[in-house]
Amino acid sequence: MSREPVITVLGVGADLTLESSARALLAAADVVLGGRRHLAALDASIGESSTQQRISWPSPLADQLPALLAEHRGRRVVALASGDPLVSGIGGTLIRLLGADAVRIVPAISSVALARAAMGWTAEESEVLTLVGRDVDALRRAVAPNRRLLVLTSGPQTPAEIGGILAAVGHGSAALTVLSDLGTADEARSTRSADAWTRVSSDDVPTLHVVAVETSPDTPYLSAWVAGLPDDAFENDGQLTKRDLRASALARLAPAPGQHLWDVGAGAGSVGIEWMRAHPTCRTTAVEANSERAARIASNARALGVPGLSVVEAKAPDALAALETPDAIFIGGGATRPGVLDACLGALGPGGRLVVHGVTLETEQLLADAYRTHGGELTRIAVESTAPVGTFTGWTPARTVTQWAWQR
Repeated sequence: MSREPVITVLGVGADLTLESSARALLAAADVVLGGRRHLAALDASIGESSTQQRISWPSPLADQLPALLAEHRGRRVVALASGDPLVSGIGGTLIRLLGADAVRIVPAISSVALARAAMGWTAEESEVLTLVGRDVDALRRAVAPNRRLLVLTSGPQTPAEIGGILAAVGHGSAALTVLSDLGTADEARSTRSADAWTRVSSDDVPTLHVVAVETSPDTPYLSAWVAGLPDDAFENDGQLTKRDLRASALARLAPAPGQHLWDVGAGAGSVGIEWMRAHPTCRTTAVEANSERAARIASNARALGVPGLSVVEAKAPDALAALETPDAIFIGGGATRPGVLDACLGALGPGGRLVVHGVTLETEQLLADAYRTHGGELTRIAVESTAPVGTFTGWTPARTVTQWAWQR
């Protein structure tokens, strides 16, 4: 680092020990921040200091942390964290608040590394999913056959919740191993099927644990990550961007990690949901004026593993002014409402993508005018599917959709 950090974060081993270099930094600190468990262990092993101030993390942390750090600005501040502070830990919070140059991280072995070692799983063949402070329904996105997941949990109730989700989507036979007190003399493991874990009381689960999930190769997909989930994956009242049209729209919207989509006139929320399923860091704001549909969007998002999708129950264009800037916009309904298309065009920065669907002559005329003015790609999409015709089979056409795709 080019300058002295504002705060140093020391990773504490699972047995509440510190490396010698970390102990030296700790001894030189004016202020030590940490959880009650870490501070209690510090008092027991090192003893009270007449000059060193030891402070438990405030609650709620996010609201009170800036003031706490400001209070001790200019002093040597050390924070204690479990294992690697950058694995679902305080390290990431402090870096987001202060910047990377202001935070020095001294990691210990993480719970993830200990769990992989215990299971004999390589980093390449397993995925880490954190549910710390997050909705457990996020697990649904990660479910697929023949997968190995290491799940960081929020508490002893989580193994039963994970088991319930897996059982509900056809993975009740998945093996769930609760790895508790990793790296300590009390380290233990307990393996049961997902079904069986639903019947285990949280009182019988150690507080400190990681859950290893292994699905079998012959169990079903919850759903794919490629655009174009089956239409029946979404509860809807008919206001749904159908599978083939949805895949076409998302191919042009081009979801990328960390990017934000506006799904305007969202209906059942299918486009915004699939945008978020493309990568765990993709984000969606769905704008829907109908209250029943807005509630249905939230329900669909949870069922398909993206509970963080934001639903705004309001009409465009008025609702758009207060939203975070988008990287891409999909207008599935309401494009002819005065001001909607102009507001969406104005909201996109360089590289921003816009896709609009229309089925009426009025919307088609609007999109033709937009194409003449702005360029882009204008496409008419007609999809036919087979259906019985008496004792034979024939083609049944769906309503033709006009699609305008544009990139700034």
